[in-house]
Amino acid sequence: MASSKPQDRIVVVGAGMGGLAAALRLATAGRQVLVVEASDAPGGKLREVSAGGRRFDTGPTVLTMKWVFDDLLAGCGSSLDNELALEKADVLARHYWSGGGSLDLYADPARTFEAVEAFAGRREADGYRRFATDSSRVHALLKDTFIDATRPNPVSLSRRIGLSKAGALFALRPFSTLWAALDDYFTDERLKQLFARYATYCGSSPYLAPATLMLIAHVEREGVWIAKHGMHVLAQRFAALAVGLGADFRNGTPVDAILADASGRRVTGVRLADGEVVPASQVIFNGDVAALSGLLASGKSRRQRAAPGSRSQSALVVCGLARTEGVPLAHHTVFFSDDYESEFKAVFEHRTPPADPTVYVCAQDRDSAGALPAGVPVGAAERIYCLMNLPADGDRRTYTKSELEKCLAAMDRRLSANGLTLGRDGGAQVLTAPDTFHRLYPATGGALYGEVTHGWMASFRRPAARGPLKGLYLAGGSVHPGAGLPMAALSGKIAADCLMADLGLGGPNSIGRFRPVAIAGGMWMRPATAASSRSP
Repeated sequence: MASSKPQDRIVVVGAGMGGLAAALRLATAGRQVLVVEASDAPGGKLREVSAGGRRFDTGPTVLTMKWVFDDLLAGCGSSLDNELALEKADVLARHYWSGGGSLDLYADPARTFEAVEAFAGRREADGYRRFATDSSRVHALLKDTFIDATRPNPVSLSRRIGLSKAGALFALRPFSTLWAALDDYFTDERLKQLFARYATYCGSSPYLAPATLMLIAHVEREGVWIAKHGMHVLAQRFAALAVGLGADFRNGTPVDAILADASGRRVTGVRLADGEVVPASQVIFNGDVAALSGLLASGKSRRQRAAPGSRSQSALVVCGLARTEGVPLAHHTVFFSDDYESEFKAVFEHRTPPADPTVYVCAQDRDSAGALPAGVPVGAAERIYCLMNLPADGDRRTYTKSELEKCLAAMDRRLSANGLTLGRDGGAQVLTAPDTFHRLYPATGGALYGEVTHGWMASFRRPAARGPLKGLYLAGGSVHPGAGLPMAALSGKIAADCLMADLGLGGPNSIGRFRPVAIAGGMWMRPATAASSRSP
């Protein structure tokens, strides 16, 4: 059996969703993969914290674009349903305003139409129907040409869509903001507020983000899934599958530098924080690109540390046990402020916490419609996750106890104004603010979504999969195709595919036959050629 050389190993820096997807894709193809992760567990923003003796998801709480994960898992003979206990949400989200207004969005567009009509009248319901049609059209235009593809520029995207399809290009509304585009569908400010919230899914302001983000409405209608045992399990299963296919993981292993040859043009490996050098001809960097220039010993980076004005939003996330009184919660519930625009001005212009924030609440013990598990009495303490948006200033500002208490008070005032009272246990909650996020994700200031998506060129500014050095590839929510769990997974897939294409290899399913290999949880498939490229 031929043994592989150390430099044949592919090093993945970071075990966030992009790094995990890349590692699984490469391991499925029989490549020798080492994943080095600074924290003590894989997952990146798919973090868990403990509060009051219970485990909480403290990162993404929603899973969409299930096809992304199914496609990745199909290569090793699995699917997302095999790996996670999932509930497909019937109620996508519940929304409350002051004055008693409330509206549920449903997976079934017909039910949403009826709900909007009851909430705001037939004219607004007709506007919703047109909005649903147009958001589906935008998604169809961009899914294969932009989202699940290497990063195009405006000209190449036009070619992919078809230069002769002027109507299709116009449908993308490239020069309109999301907020302005919503004027074509709704006159009720509450509905504009609701559907404008999709801009915050990539940490942006709907008053500056492009109208193409309306495609997220279609993504949610295609399916929102709740991971019954927590979102962190997704990271654990991806890591376990990759290990079963021969990948190595070293948690608690920060990387100090990405190394290059004497010319400064080609990757030669990485240097760990303890001084160990790991040779590698290919490296996938799964971290925020704002940190890349600090890791490149050669200094060759296409971008410097992101300026505060170009960063996406950060957040205050509060996880703790609480008793709820008042309006009923769904699994996902949003409590809107009275002045939406002022929130985004506070975050992006004034760089201060909003005085009256919109608050997102995830009731992590409840199903999509808000039912608690059997045997849990109404009024019992339950796992509550609350989020308000904040500026990404964690590298310039330390959030003191008094500042955090001020933010908590603002959140509780908004919840109360919209009908909810939380009986918090102050000793059983964990707060994560921008300065903590900055420590977890260096060079970001706590920005959770990479660069902000403002202006029609924003999506084209995100780096592509191939990095500034030969053999260096980029993955994660700060690169193409964008922020969010499925997008980060797609970035890892694209990075792995670009790497294999540069090695003259096909996709992972084209490399050899598959043979069964035992891993935790059952029998899976490994390429028959994999053994020849690995050390015994």
